[in-house]
Amino acid sequence: MLELITDLWAFMKEHKKFWLAPIFIVLLLLGAVVVFTPGSVVAPLIYTLF
Repeated sequence: MLELITDLWAFMKEHKKFWLAPIFIVLLLLGAVVVFTPGSVVAPLIYTLF
């Protein structure tokens, strides 16, 4: 996992795509919410997406 993060950072640094950083941060936070909260709390959010 750490290698993936360092590779993403290297890509953004080399190609000057720092605008991608907030997108990755939001995706990581949403993934943490889905993983670490009970299913009943996240279920209404998932149902509205689909």
